[in-house]
Amino acid sequence: MTMTAMPDAKVTSADDWRIDRLFATPAPDGRVRGGPLPPDLARRYGADLAIPLRADRPTIISNFVSTIDGVVAFDTEGRSGGQEVSGASTPDRFLMGLLRATADAVLNGAGTVRSGAHHRWSPGYVYPPATEAYAAWRRDLGLAAAQPTTVIVSASGSIDPSHPGLHDPSVPVAVITTSAGAGHLRAAGLPTTVDLVTAGSGDQVEPAAIVDVLRELGLDLVVCEGGPTLLGGLVGAELVDELFLTVAPQVAGRSPDVPRLALVEGVAFAIDDAPWSRLISVMRAESHLFLRYRVS
Repeated sequence: MTMTAMPDAKVTSADDWRIDRLFATPAPDGRVRGGPLPPDLARRYGADLAIPLRADRPTIISNFVSTIDGVVAFDTEGRSGGQEVSGASTPDRFLMGLLRATADAVLNGAGTVRSGAHHRWSPGYVYPPATEAYAAWRRDLGLAAAQPTTVIVSASGSIDPSHPGLHDPSVPVAVITTSAGAGHLRAAGLPTTVDLVTAGSGDQVEPAAIVDVLRELGLDLVVCEGGPTLLGGLVGAELVDELFLTVAPQVAGRSPDVPRLALVEGVAFAIDDAPWSRLISVMRAESHLFLRYRVS
């Protein structure tokens, strides 16, 4: 019997990679953002990308990577981002950039911002070779802004005002916070180009208040990239419409001493109330799976 060697679990940055479609359902009728991709993007992503848009509120999709056992962060000092979970997968970074390029805004909590000390939430930052293709895709979509707005939620205002993601003049930034958080950020010297929005007087920003701000800012399609607590609040309030989930081929494990974060934190559903989702596409690049769910 001939044994066939398994490919390396990590997808390298070689130029011959592609995300292949294994299964997909047709886009629903109604208003959508997207459609057939231009050639430079289509040769990497083997499917159309069309996201239904809601009429009653901004559409919120989420994009995360997890291990096979559901860990989304190793929570190791200095290595707590999705890159460690994905194995720095090139296709995963490409898809992250593509979703950013399709959206009006990228939404993150303060913890995600702190873990990405040098990050910028633009499409080209995560996958530079497609920077021009992402920009052309935004023009094809008729999006007025050259870059999606970076939206950060921080009730306490615990954000480093020197973070480079707040200082790129080409990327609009809005911080949603409480009255106390706004005071803290003003005292800390937040860049004047950052739009500071107060959406709560207590010690937290409610999910409904976040959506109200997104609506006021005219952001119709928003991709949430973290963290699990922010996503948990949005899922618990039934405000997440789709989930893009990359499953990386590794197991992280947990223990009482190292609990590690799962995809959704801060909310626990009763058996009869746990939301179900519909699988609408399955894609693959080597040993990474790219799943897309429509949340009920």
